[in-house]
Amino acid sequence: MSATRVEVIDPESAAAGGLTALVSEQTRRIVESRRKGTHLRRRGWLVRRMLLAADVAGLVCAFLLTALVLGELPTTDPWKLAALLASLPVWVLAAKVYGLYDRDEECADRSTIDDAVDVFHLVTVGVWLVFFVSWAADASRLSPPKLAAFWVAAILSIAAARSIARTAARRSVYFLQNTVIVGAGEVGQLIARKVMHHPEYGINVVGFVDDHPCERRPELEHVALLGGTESLQEIVQLLDVDRVVVAFSQASAPETISLIRSLRDYDVQVDIVPRLFDVVGPRVTHHAIEALPLIGLPPVRLPRSSRFVKRLLDVVGAGFLLVVTAPLLLGIALWIRLDSRGPALFRQVRLGLMMNEFTLLKFRTMRCNVDDSEHREYIRATMSADAAANGNGVYKLDRGDAITRAGRWLRRTSLDELPQLINVLRGDMSLVGPRPCLQYETEHFQPHHFERFLVPPGLTGLWQVTARAHATFGEALDMDVAYARGWSLKLDLWLLFQTPRQVLRQKSGGTA
Repeated sequence: MSATRVEVIDPESAAAGGLTALVSEQTRRIVESRRKGTHLRRRGWLVRRMLLAADVAGLVCAFLLTALVLGELPTTDPWKLAALLASLPVWVLAAKVYGLYDRDEECADRSTIDDAVDVFHLVTVGVWLVFFVSWAADASRLSPPKLAAFWVAAILSIAAARSIARTAARRSVYFLQNTVIVGAGEVGQLIARKVMHHPEYGINVVGFVDDHPCERRPELEHVALLGGTESLQEIVQLLDVDRVVVAFSQASAPETISLIRSLRDYDVQVDIVPRLFDVVGPRVTHHAIEALPLIGLPPVRLPRSSRFVKRLLDVVGAGFLLVVTAPLLLGIALWIRLDSRGPALFRQVRLGLMMNEFTLLKFRTMRCNVDDSEHREYIRATMSADAAANGNGVYKLDRGDAITRAGRWLRRTSLDELPQLINVLRGDMSLVGPRPCLQYETEHFQPHHFERFLVPPGLTGLWQVTARAHATFGEALDMDVAYARGWSLKLDLWLLFQTPRQVLRQKSGGTA
């Protein structure tokens, strides 16, 4: 993309005359709302208070629920309720140590699922401490069954309360974070596109800062070009910026370091896109040699123990889901047969682990014998990050003339992929993994894209959960590689829990 002449904001005149027309109405509303009163209120201020209230409510609810089930209401033994209330400050302090109140401000995509392990661990440690203290004090009233009941109730009620608190917080203007992206090149615009596709992150892209900005993509023309890097500090102050994302720009390394250091005096989160972000995955490790930080990249291949755990999860999960959805599968198959001519199941050869071929099963959503040349051309055209999206901002091949009435609904709900549970049981696929691709799609692969075949393809995956039809085919491949490089059991469980929510939230399907 070539450089272009742009109109910029003069910070001094803007400070004197107010926000200019280049800034969006949402940005203006955020700044005006948060500056009311004597204290500047931001996401951290809001979420910390909401989560603290959620923890207190969850613990009290767990106590009352346990007492109600066991028939021991607080009125019969008020000392237990008093002990619980007295222990709440200890819980808050411990949760603070675990970082359960601070990560939402740093991590844009933080959810209650991400808290699950820490909440489980903290409640477990707390219950064991209470047990040992009561045993040492010979407090026979706190029996193990009672503590076990409270343990289960506390984990569930705290998780539910935190989920409600986050949902409520996201509806507040204080949750939104004004964000400036330093670098208006390909990477900076890619970040802006990804952020704008996820309003649940609460990130309001104020604009780009770049000394030599590139021409903006059509879907980003409404995002302001705020000026050069020398104006960044004034822009942060003027527009009440919460987050600065440093993407690639033409500034030298010393200039970039100086720019980041200049933000130390401001209450702003700085995110840096690493220069080698293409090879940095979620499983990177951080270590040091004489205080010199190093980033370690673990091997991509899964150890034998990890493959066993993943396969065990697949067999148990797929078997359970097939039993539960059996009536639905039969009903859909009958509907397809009645709706159009042809079999209920669609069979297609795909590439699996180590590029081994297998027959993928799906519910048929299109008329029989549809030519695949259109899909081949679509794959070729969307390999580049410069590929243009459809009019509705998604990357999805429109085949309305070939899709059946039943197929349109099945694709919208992703239920056409349910027969792949059989592939999972067979071992051809996994519950979570890269999208199973076609042989002709590999003609457009870059060398690193073949790393996606080091793990089995999945029914759902990183691309399906985080981007779906909002990513080009090339970007989807990069996410498949990122999954292969960063596999962990925690990541698989997180993607499995997130999949139903994403299916309900988004009506557009994938590109297969």
